Amino acid sequence: EVLEGRGAGPNKDYVYIDVRHLGEDVLNEKLPDITEFARTYLGVDPVTELVPVYPTCHYVMGGIPTNIRGQVLANNDQIVHGLFAAGECACVSVHGANRLGTNSLLDINVFGRRAGIAAAEYANETEFTEKVENPTAMVDTWLAGLLSEHGNERVADIRKELQQTMDNNASVFRTDETLNRALTDVRALKERYNHVRVHDKGKRFNSDLLEAVELGFLLELAEVTVAGALNRKESRGGHAREDFPKRDDANYMVHTMAYKKGDGLLADIELDYKPVVQTRYEPKERKY
Repeated sequence: EVLEGRGAGPNKDYVYIDVRHLGEDVLNEKLPDITEFARTYLGVDPVTELVPVYPTCHYVMGGIPTNIRGQVLANNDQIVHGLFAAGECACVSVHGANRLGTNSLLDINVFGRRAGIAAAEYANETEFTEKVENPTAMVDTWLAGLLSEHGNERVADIRKELQQTMDNNASVFRTDETLNRALTDVRALKERYNHVRVHDKGKRFNSDLLEAVELGFLLELAEVTVAGALNRKESRGGHAREDFPKRDDANYMVHTMAYKKGDGLLADIELDYKPVVQTRYEPKERKY
C-alpha cells in the first residue's frame, strides 16, 4: 500500500491498524506491551485511536559464522582460534531463512552456554600468548581518521538515507531492480562516509564518534544484505523476491557466506556458499 502511494499520514509512509473494537479491557489484558508502546512512543491510545504501523527489521537471522561450540569460522571449515561468538551477532545456522517465535532463546541460552564452556576450556588449555606489538594500532588509526578534519558530511544525513533506501528497496518486497537501486545507493553512501565529520573531538563518552563508527558497520551490513539478496534468485523464509516467487532447493539449499576482499569500506564483497546440514527434520516449504 505504501509503495503504491496509498499510505497514511502526512508523508504517506505507513498504514493504520484498528484495534478499537477489542475494547480497553482486552487490550490491557492481552496486549499490554504494545498498547503501552503506542501510548509512550507515538502518543497514540489504541483504545480510541488508529495506530500507525510499518515493517521494520526485528531480528537478524545471519551473523558471524560459528560452529555449535560458538567458535568463529574463518570459512566453511577453519576456526579462528580463541574467538567465540554467541547471541544475535552469531549465526550457528539453526534458524534457516525464517526464525520462528522464541527460537532466539537457542542463540542466547543454548549456544551462549556452549560458547562460554568452550571459551573456558580454551583459556585453561592454551599456553600464554605474548601480546603482539602495538595491538591497538589499527583501531587507533581508524578512530584518528574519523576524528580528523576531512569533510563535511553529517552522520545523521547518511544514516537517514541508508534507512530510507533499505526500507524502500530491500525490505519486505524485493526485485532485481529495487535491489540494484539499493546497492547503488549504499555504495554512494559509502563514498560519502569517507568524508564524514565528527564534531565532538572528545576521547571519553563521545556519542558523536560512536554513531560514526556504528554507521560504518551499518553500511557494510547493508551491502552484504543486498548483495546476498541479489544473488539468491528465489524466495525463502524472510527473503521474498517478487521476480522469483518460488523456492529453489536445487540451487539455493545453502547458506550464503560473505567475505571482504581487501581493506577499507569500499573493498568488494565476495559471496560463497556453505552446505546445509540436514539431520532429523527435512526442511520443507512453510504453508498456511
